[in-house]
Amino acid sequence: MFGIIRPCRHRLGGELAAAWTAQLCGLCLALRDDYGQAARIATNYDGLVVSLLVEAQSAEQPTRRKAGRCPLRGMKRADVATGDCVRLAAVVSLALAAARVRDHVDDHDGLVGAAGVRPAARRIAERWVRQGTDTGHALGFDTGVLVAAMDRQVELEATAGPGSSLLLVTEPTETAVAEAFAYTAVLAGRPQNQAPLREVGQLFGRVAHLLDAVEDYHDDLARGKWNPLAATQTPMHEARTLCDDAVLGIELALADVEFTEGRLAHRLLTSEVRRAVSRTFKGAGVTAQKGTPHGQQEPINFGPGTGAPGYPNPYGEGEGETPDPGAKKRGGGGCLCCCDGCDCCCECDDCCCDCS
Repeated sequence: MFGIIRPCRHRLGGELAAAWTAQLCGLCLALRDDYGQAARIATNYDGLVVSLLVEAQSAEQPTRRKAGRCPLRGMKRADVATGDCVRLAAVVSLALAAARVRDHVDDHDGLVGAAGVRPAARRIAERWVRQGTDTGHALGFDTGVLVAAMDRQVELEATAGPGSSLLLVTEPTETAVAEAFAYTAVLAGRPQNQAPLREVGQLFGRVAHLLDAVEDYHDDLARGKWNPLAATQTPMHEARTLCDDAVLGIELALADVEFTEGRLAHRLLTSEVRRAVSRTFKGAGVTAQKGTPHGQQEPINFGPGTGAPGYPNPYGEGEGETPDPGAKKRGGGGCLCCCDGCDCCCECDDCCCDCS
């Protein structure tokens, strides 16, 4: 699974964690049911936000079905999301996965980039696009914008160079995510939400694209792969500023969206996106600049530890958040799981992430 939003269930609390699991597992099973077992690898943490937004706006009660035991749930059963909301999320996730597979094929990168695997991998990506297009049409969603964005991305990357606008490179992702988010309002019967959700999607797409570039930066340079920051010679601190501005824009636009039950949507698209930005740039050694939406009065060093003296831990609870009383520190391997920077979505007793 991939994506920038990776909340810990203990930070969410029991009710919101159950809602998160319902969306994640519902998306995974929708991919399996509509596209086959192999398509489950397209399960995308960010893609499930599409499903969540539909449910959060809908006046009707969310529909659930009982799912069987799964190793990723500790062999537990669960009530999972079902219906058009997860089918739309599956369409978006499949398009994102197809673009990622195609990138690996073109770059001769990883397993799908191996000489003997590339033709089959490309055919799989093309099949996913066709299947997603058919499902999208059944839902009334024109997936042409997603396909056009993938094609335009390749063209923009081929022409981008030193001095090119970084936002010109992120535009296809922004446009694709904006249209997907906006369509959730149509599917939920809340057309008045289209404009603000289109803006939320645009800025969320920008953050996702930039964080992916930051995470891959050093590896891309070492392997001679194309990276938008390197290609446009954009300094890391400028990318950080763009992300911080986008996070603030998401919060402002989200305030104009009318929800029936918007707690999880707000949590994921505000505090969890802020955490994703802090986590990613901390790994890159980039400080938060003066005047960021976090409200710091001077830069904070996001190096090892909990931040500069006198300032909050950038991974700590955000403003207005209450830690889950069930959260606990876990001592093994230096892990302070779910209390001090962990972004896993698993039980603390079976932590599957690098949260040291």
